[in-house]
Amino acid sequence: MLGWVITCHDDKAQDMLHRLETKHGPLVQCQAVSFWRGLSSNMLSRMMCHALHATDSGEGVIFLTDMAGAAPYRVASLMSHKHPQCEVISGITYPLLERMLSSRESMSSAAFRDSIVALGGPEVSSLWHQQQKNPPFVLKHDLYEY
Repeated sequence: MLGWVITCHDDKAQDMLHRLETKHGPLVQCQAVSFWRGLSSNMLSRMMCHALHATDSGEGVIFLTDMAGAAPYRVASLMSHKHPQCEVISGITYPLLERMLSSRESMSSAAFRDSIVALGGPEVSSLWHQQQKNPPFVLKHDLYEY
């Protein structure tokens, strides 16, 4: 099963998780991380690292963030490069999470990423999709003889 780390500004992440659990019961491998005004990036990173390890069963973890480019998205993006099968999604909403809930058990992280972006419309994207638009810069070294 894919782990979920819902991470948003203020109490939005906790609210979404609470609503999901109220309707569907306790969700295993799912945690909320709130980014409050004044919280340092270092503390946010520690909180998200803890959530990543608490939700990872080896099948992958999906970071679900509210806004691309904001602190939760940036921290999740850095963490995803160090962990296999880790995806970062931006622009999430409660109805979208509810629609994707059952997919946690049957999809790979890449399939989940593609499916949630397709269902979410233009406001939902992923780190992977953004990187396809703007591939990372690769420095090619010339070999010099000294």
